[in-house]
Formats: sequence, structure tokens, C-alpha cells
Amino acid sequence: MIRRLVALIALAWVLGFGWFMLALPGPADARPTDAIVVLTGGAGRIDRGLELLRARAAKRMLVSGVDPKVRPIDLAVEYKTPPALFACCIDLGREAVDTRSNAEETRDWVRRHGYKSVRLVTSDWHLRRARLELAYALGPDVTVEGDGVAGNPRAPLLLAEYNKYLLRRFALAFGLGG
Repeated sequence: MIRRLVALIALAWVLGFGWFMLALPGPADARPTDAIVVLTGGAGRIDRGLELLRARAAKRMLVSGVDPKVRPIDLAVEYKTPPALFACCIDLGREAVDTRSNAEETRDWVRRHGYKSVRLVTSDWHLRRARLELAYALGPDVTVEGDGVAGNPRAPLLLAEYNKYLLRRFALAFGLGG
């Protein structure tokens, strides 16, 4: 009986990992949201956020997890973006150091602005867990749309991210990680 249960759990884990690895989320459709949130830490994320902001997919953007030493002008130069766009429409969040604190930083920003819908931009392999964290932090009154930036993750990274995702889902389902 115990062997069958262990075998069933192992099979579910393997099938889940296959789904996780083969069905990475891609970019969202063009539907506008109130705001865009970009999580730092991966190539193409800020580029995608700026592209969406220029296309008027949202009014404002938060870049969460920015190093405190980075100035808006530094990002404007690096991403070949007019400083005026940073001045009017882009906020830099400097408190977050991991996915959970990205969600908390974003929650506070969303509440300050009264937004009801958010487009979350992060790497495709990171999107499921980041969206889970953000949806939990924001609660049911705010819609979170995922927008995955294509990455080229190696198997060990995907494996680690899948396990983090499962553990976090379990913790939230049983009230262990609020």
C-alpha cells in the first residue's frame, strides 16, 4: 500500500514536471491592464515591460527589485528610453530581494495607486510561481495577468523552480506560508 502511494506520488510529480517544462507560459495578449509589473533578474524582462508601456498596454509600470544604487537615468540610457517616460510612468521598487518580497512590494504599490488589474512580466520559467505569489499577496480583488518572457533555462533551473512552485502551492493551500 505504501509503495503504491509513493509510486503514485512519484508519477504525479514526473508528469507535473513534464507539463511545467513543456508548457512554459508565453506573452499575454494585447488586452490592457491598469499597470505593468516587471520583476528584475532576467534578460528581456524590462525590454518587454517598456514595449508594453509604449504600446499603451497600461498607464504605469513598476520595476520591482531594483538595486538601490541604480538611478532612473541609468535605466533610461541602458534601455534607450526617454528619461521623460521614466519620470512620468515608471516607478523603481528597491525593497524586494526575492519573489515573495517582489509580491509584497508590488502589493503595496498596487494599493497606493488603486489598481484592479496587473500584467506581471517575468521569465517564462518563473512566471507560474511569481504569479502565484502575487495573486496571493494582492487577494481576489486584483486580477493578475501573466506575461512570460522567453528564456533558455537549463534542466536544473527548471527542476528547482518546479519544486519551489510545488512547495509554495502546498504551503499556501494549507495556510503554512502566509
